[in-house]
Amino acid sequence: ESIAFGIAVTMPALLILGHEMELTRVMVVAVLGAVLGVLLMIPLRKALVVAGHGRLPFPEGTACAKVLIAGEEGGTSAATVFGGFFLGLAYKFLNLGLRLWHDVPYKAFTWFKGAFLAIEVSPELLGVGYIIGPRIAAITVAGGLVSSWVLTPMIKLFGDGLTSPLFPAVKLISEMSSGEIWKNYVLYIGAGAVAAGGIISLFQSLPTIIHGAKEGMKGFQAAKKGKSTIERTDRDLPLPFVLAGIVALVFAIWLTPSLHMNIVGAVLIVVFGFLFVTVSARLVGEIGSSSNPISGMTVATLLLTSLIFLLLGWTDTFDRIAALSVAGIVCVAASNGGNTSQDLKAGHLVGATPSFQQIGILIGALTSASVIGYTLVLLNDASTIYSNKNLPAVTVPNVASLTEMESVRDSAHADDKASYHVLRVGEVQTSGPLAGLVSGKYLVDDAGVIKYLVDPGINGVLKNRDNGTQVQKYDAPKARLMSLIIDGILAQKLPWGLVLLGVSLAIVAELCGVPSLPFAVGVYLPLSTSAPIFVGGCVRWLVQRRSRRKAKAGAEAVDETESGPGILYSSGLIAGGAIAGIGIAMLSLREDWAAALAIGTNWPALEHSTALPLVVFAIMAFILYRVAMRKG
Repeated sequence: ESIAFGIAVTMPALLILGHEMELTRVMVVAVLGAVLGVLLMIPLRKALVVAGHGRLPFPEGTACAKVLIAGEEGGTSAATVFGGFFLGLAYKFLNLGLRLWHDVPYKAFTWFKGAFLAIEVSPELLGVGYIIGPRIAAITVAGGLVSSWVLTPMIKLFGDGLTSPLFPAVKLISEMSSGEIWKNYVLYIGAGAVAAGGIISLFQSLPTIIHGAKEGMKGFQAAKKGKSTIERTDRDLPLPFVLAGIVALVFAIWLTPSLHMNIVGAVLIVVFGFLFVTVSARLVGEIGSSSNPISGMTVATLLLTSLIFLLLGWTDTFDRIAALSVAGIVCVAASNGGNTSQDLKAGHLVGATPSFQQIGILIGALTSASVIGYTLVLLNDASTIYSNKNLPAVTVPNVASLTEMESVRDSAHADDKASYHVLRVGEVQTSGPLAGLVSGKYLVDDAGVIKYLVDPGINGVLKNRDNGTQVQKYDAPKARLMSLIIDGILAQKLPWGLVLLGVSLAIVAELCGVPSLPFAVGVYLPLSTSAPIFVGGCVRWLVQRRSRRKAKAGAEAVDETESGPGILYSSGLIAGGAIAGIGIAMLSLREDWAAALAIGTNWPALEHSTALPLVVFAIMAFILYRVAMRKG
């Protein structure tokens, strides 16, 4: 899942820039990023998982460990975990499978223009919020409130009177919804905040990381001399093996033709990879994988890489592919490094041997990365449309310079056997002979007449083939953001003011004594994601408050340790909700199955009700509270 995410938010940007999403390029980025993420996480394990035990809860890793331990021990612990598991499973199935209530109720304030409230009524996020506790949950939702109650209303207030679109948007602010303002403006602010918060967090963690690396090197040297006293449960893969693997990856990145990478880009990947794998691992330790803003870290990588390329004068087509490849590998590395830290946390809690875990994770990363490329290209090809309707009346000059040729590969035009010149447009053309063409890929005949628009399955616009057949399209909004950043920096059009606003927010939060990284995550993510985490944190606060009162009164206090009923039940909620989500996603691959399952669509008032999901979610939170208050 972590590798698939990293690939899906970066590689489709190639299609928007007018290039092909080649299978070899996608697979190479997936493999290199996946292995790099695991290797960079190995020297961080002692610093974050072991030394951070008690401070960094790693909610999903803890949940996995609790499920394993409860299954082994049985009794009350198992009953508590699996009670949460079946509640999360049933809730998610009724919600997303049968569609009996809306999963993200939303309310805009008419009296506070631009402001809104939204919450994803998810059992996993409720469980994550309980495990991480009230403080971090509150800081994260505070960032979300700054985004939805401060930044969005301010943009609406000052931009409503504008008579022309404000870059980077292409429509008037007065015509935008709160969600569109968030996508066009606040997302850049959040990305700047995440980048700054990540760098601050890295510097704060450096002493612990350096100490852990020194201890690892001492253990390796002692092992060579036959004097090793390292416990089995503290034995990582040797640091020289890790360093050799990273050096080998640098050369592999540099020498792979499809990446169009130079040695500077290869070194940047390792530098940014170390930065954001560290940030990702620390962040999932604090607030969990569900809220890990990997796309924000990728945006930060792309910002810095593209800026370096611009300063060096590398702004041509292949340099854009190289910049995106850097971001793609770092994105996969950060995503996989974060999930690897959860695995190692689970292993730490159940007494696993870290080196064996790391070997298993490397094998899993390689096998997963080898099939993800095929999956992504298959999804795109199956939904790509070759359309010859409503094409722009543009005559392409110098057709002979377009040496790449392609035939139509679409069942709707099977009778067209001709071969056409390929025209790739990287950004919207506003002047010159190609004025009016949007970014994308076109097939042109020998006379320069555009015969087809090749509309991809990912980031495509057209939903129907020219023969009337409807196809599934995939929006991939984060990939569109990546393409805008590459074009924006290399063409010197990026809204740096928005990015620097985010950097300033992170610095202000840190100066106020608030951890800047979870706050920045709240700014970057939709409020709907941080709100249910906050609810889980509030339930934990109520349990802690009542437990303290009982202790003062001399009564038996509630168990709030890692083996307490609240933690066990939350672990079950996370596991049950996640498994149900996977099952529903698999069923949704067949549209007829998904439609037959979604019986809630027969009652629109029920499906679109705002009150019903809040009531059901409140009941689930109350059940968690009651279970957590059990004695013994």
